Amino acid sequence: MIYEHHAKPLLPRRLFLRRLLGHAALSAALLFVSLGIGIAGYHWTEGFSLLDSLLNASMILGGMGPVDPLHTTAGKVFASCYSLFSGVIFLAAASIVIAPVAHRIMHRLHLPSGGRE
Repeated sequence: MIYEHHAKPLLPRRLFLRRLLGHAALSAALLFVSLGIGIAGYHWTEGFSLLDSLLNASMILGGMGPVDPLHTTAGKVFASCYSLFSGVIFLAAASIVIAPVAHRIMHRLHLPSGGRE
């Protein structure tokens, strides 16, 4: 996503909110894809039902930890990798949402004295 240059005026509030919504949608898509990876992984490696796979993947992605005990080596390796992956995805999703707000704050601080919205 391309942001306006610091020498340009601030983006109007309506367009900024549209940009923020686009970032939130991208972040949500990233989280849903990551959740799908977790559901598939738990389903294939541990043989959990789709609902149990959803529960475990959601809990790991949300930072709470697994719910059901793991019995297979493949399931334990998957859960390990998915936990590390989930931590990175959580930070990435938060960063995607925060980026336009941080850019707007930094842009506003660098505007000339008379340059308001």
